[in-house]
Amino acid sequence: MESLGVLLTFPMNAYLESELARRCKLFRLWETPPERRQEFIRSNAAAIRAIVGNSHAGADADTIDALPKLEIVSSFSVGLDKVDLDKCRERGIRVTNTPDVLTEDVADLAIGLTIALLRRICVTDRFVRSGAWATQGDYRLTTRVLGCQKKLCYLENLGFGNPIKFNGKTIGIIGLGRIGMSVAKRAEAFGCPISYYSRSEKPNTGYKYYSNLLDLASNCHVLIVACPLTDETRHIVNRDVLDALGPKGVLVNIGRGPHVDEPELVAALREGRLGGAALDVYEHEPHVPEELFGMDNVVLVPHIGSATNETRDAMADLVLQNLEAHVMNKPLLTPVV
Repeated sequence: MESLGVLLTFPMNAYLESELARRCKLFRLWETPPERRQEFIRSNAAAIRAIVGNSHAGADADTIDALPKLEIVSSFSVGLDKVDLDKCRERGIRVTNTPDVLTEDVADLAIGLTIALLRRICVTDRFVRSGAWATQGDYRLTTRVLGCQKKLCYLENLGFGNPIKFNGKTIGIIGLGRIGMSVAKRAEAFGCPISYYSRSEKPNTGYKYYSNLLDLASNCHVLIVACPLTDETRHIVNRDVLDALGPKGVLVNIGRGPHVDEPELVAALREGRLGGAALDVYEHEPHVPEELFGMDNVVLVPHIGSATNETRDAMADLVLQNLEAHVMNKPLLTPVV
């Protein structure tokens, strides 16, 4: 692949970068100041035949138009919201991503975030580190059960001030694709009933299907976002969905930040209309609404769904294998376009 000019948009993985530099003619876009990047692209356009991007920086229409020799976009992510797929189809540019290899890690994180939120792991960790356990005694349970209806139990002054059990909670999943299905299988091991919303009912899952997202949100304790980001799913979790989930429900987002209307989420948490949230992704990464920082019923992590050494290396290998297949005129391993 020595003759393949590759534009790497972001410093996403050291192994991937070193292998691209060894095998290809590599152009590192981020080393150029933002105001000069279009000039950098234009000056190297004749040599660039491939783009490797990720969920932060991919291939928008302007970049594609500036690269007349572009043949393939290989994304170091499963999501393709940073790639203009229509423009690629129009130009006959191939597009690949990295599905499957990151599925298990993202599903693991979804369950981990849910347990961390319900069991108050972050808050009780701070309780121990502050010395409060030694000076104040055990972390106390102060809520009492008022009654049981739709969400199993209504607790006085819940606000997720105390640990809540995960086992047996009803899990609602938005999007039952690879990741959604893996989340469901893990949650089943905790005795959790599973329901889901998607464009169509999936055959032979044994899970309850809702064709209306508000109905799903109204009938689950934990709502997990695991669908692709498209024009139709942008802000799919809006005020109505948050209100349907309600003060005894929690939101977990391991999809994409723009799936959730972030100002509405902040307002729902601040006003007590939503019980809590655990977030791996945000609408304007790496910026996170500061209002969330002081909320004990919120768990925040920095987009680490696929961030294990094993998975990131596997993703890098898949990017490299797709580029190699393209150069050798062989079938792509994970073609999207």
